[in-house]
Amino acid sequence: MSEFVFVYSTFPDRQSASETAEALVAAKLAACVNLSALMTSVYEWEGQIRSEPEIAAFIKTRRALVDQVIEAARKTHPYSVPCFLVLDIESGNADYLDWARAQTTAKEATGPGNPPQ
Repeated sequence: MSEFVFVYSTFPDRQSASETAEALVAAKLAACVNLSALMTSVYEWEGQIRSEPEIAAFIKTRRALVDQVIEAARKTHPYSVPCFLVLDIESGNADYLDWARAQTTAKEATGPGNPPQ
């Protein structure tokens, strides 16, 4: 398993995406969050096909912090059922990964599913 992952999410507007991104970076849960330009998402919700503008967020973090990232993002996310998909980062340049490691210094949760590391 890779140490680093993207947590992919979508937001209805740039303001809510930016607020969540800034909260995650400030809490040292994410090294960086890339926000896309406005895109169109097509999906079914409550029995209707919808086409809505959205902002995609790629949250760069360590796998050990994923549960905390999702928990923190849920607090500010405006959707009742937000999308959080975890995508492996197979590799990258060592100096960038060293920087990302240094930026994600939030204490990792420990417990039955998360032993101390």
